[in-house]
Amino acid sequence: MALSRSRRSTTYGEFWPGYVDVLSTLLLVVTFLMSVFMVSQFYVSQEAAGKDTALRRLTRQIAEITNLLSLEKGKSKTIEDELAGLQASLATLRADNERLTGLAGLSGDKDARIAALDKELAEKTSMSSEALAKVDLLNQQLLALRRQMAALQEALNAAEAKDKDSQARIADLGARLNVVLARQVQELQRYRSDFFGRLRELLRDRKDIRVVGDRFVFQSEVLFPSGQATMTPEGLAAMDQLAAAIVELERSIPKEIDWALQVDGHTDARPIASPQFPSNWELSSARATSVVKYLINRGVSPRRLVAAGYGEFQPLEEGASDDTLRRNRRIELKLTNR
Repeated sequence: MALSRSRRSTTYGEFWPGYVDVLSTLLLVVTFLMSVFMVSQFYVSQEAAGKDTALRRLTRQIAEITNLLSLEKGKSKTIEDELAGLQASLATLRADNERLTGLAGLSGDKDARIAALDKELAEKTSMSSEALAKVDLLNQQLLALRRQMAALQEALNAAEAKDKDSQARIADLGARLNVVLARQVQELQRYRSDFFGRLRELLRDRKDIRVVGDRFVFQSEVLFPSGQATMTPEGLAAMDQLAAAIVELERSIPKEIDWALQVDGHTDARPIASPQFPSNWELSSARATSVVKYLINRGVSPRRLVAAGYGEFQPLEEGASDDTLRRNRRIELKLTNR
């Protein structure tokens, strides 16, 4: 009895470690398979999501192409209907042929009709194949066209975005420039008032120098002999006072204000035809240039001076009297911005 129990314990002791090893191995295999299954499911879900997106895009393209291919499909449908009709007729004739095999006289006619229908069926089948080939070619052309349109649309969108950005920058720069220009004009107005006030003080005893609007007007007789562009001593003295006021003005106006003193020459309406001055254009321009050159010699910066001749075409007054003609012969000075 004791021997039997001892043998049984020995048998169980030998069997149990192997059983545990088998279970452990089986558990590891199941765990590995579960891991592989989960990884596979992850990649399958990712691929399915990408395929769903591609499928939606292809579905939209197919819907658009369907409208363009409606005509070809209609033709193909017509050919298929005719083909079905011919096949039905051929089946009917073949059935008749089987029933009439005993009639030798009618056999030749049946065979001829069957051969004709077979030929027509082959032609219709060929036409259907050509229609399908045209549909395939149209599909390829449509796909290429849509790719080109997509590329053009992308380029157009990029150009429109760049243009909007440029327009916004231009508008912003324009607004800033307008503000700066308005500020400079206001400052120049103030300096113009100071400059004219200074000139009025210097030339207050001169009855032949007037202020007309925003300009100082020197009568030509004060500065030049009749028909000449060389200044008189009296004119040089007046220009000395003017040059001193301009030099003082240059020192007071900030450098960022781009200003200029415009010197305009005007004549009366009587024509001049001398070797030196063929017309009033040359005389008025020469007088304005003479004033500018003298101011430069007295220290005025040439960058701040402008000379222009108007001839007789900008009169102060209309008429032919001596006083009117005298007032129209003049040199005008105007402080302005460039």
